[in-house]
Amino acid sequence: MTEFATLRCEDRGDVRVVILDRPKVLNAIDATVVDELARAIESAATSGKRGLVLTGAGKAFAAGADISAMAEMTRDEALAFAEKGHAVGDMLARIPMCTIAAVGGFALGGGCELALACDFVYASTRAKFGQPEVKLGVIPGFGGTQRLARRVGLARALELCMTGEIIDAEEALRIGLVNRLCEPDALLDAAVATAQKIAEQGPLAVARVKDVLHRGIDMPLAEANRLEQEAFAALFDTADQKEGMKAFLEKRPPNFTGK
Repeated sequence: MTEFATLRCEDRGDVRVVILDRPKVLNAIDATVVDELARAIESAATSGKRGLVLTGAGKAFAAGADISAMAEMTRDEALAFAEKGHAVGDMLARIPMCTIAAVGGFALGGGCELALACDFVYASTRAKFGQPEVKLGVIPGFGGTQRLARRVGLARALELCMTGEIIDAEEALRIGLVNRLCEPDALLDAAVATAQKIAEQGPLAVARVKDVLHRGIDMPLAEANRLEQEAFAALFDTADQKEGMKAFLEKRPPNFTGK
């Protein structure tokens, strides 16, 4: 498995776990972290694994971007950094497997944006979320404004991004930012268990679900429904569809091969 300076990777069954591993700085995100995340996601995509869980070591998921590395950035440097962050978010959104953020502590700024780029979020009861960039005189730069609005609605996203408010896990669950709350010691196991459950389904079908939902959300309903119809029909050309339905009729577990 690829070695990283700022990350650790572990395999649990069909699931790749990627751990942000800079606990002394609360897993702050700098250019090296972004570059290594891109490499880790690429590695997961070609690993044969069928799920990815992203989490952080220590007290934080990621407490934001590394301000010491950002303070003297020029406009062009800031744009390049934002483009790299967006690229990682897009990779998480497009990788043809389930991605789950397991947030055990602070997910602020870039950390919250990284969690939002995953398909969904499981959180410890101790987790905190926020986009506090306005307190630094800037705005979210890794997709936070757009992904947050799509997750919790425009008005709530505007409030969070304009006030820089940090919310607790229960509030994050209430507004739909988080899918499930877990006790701290059970968080990672719960996220891996869900990723493993999804990994046991038809992998081509899971990939199509993700693709259709991500692309369809911004389309007019009639166009999005057509996208669904085409994806549904296309799966009838696959061996997995034949195996899945045959296994159902024979009352046995399916043996999906991703073909």
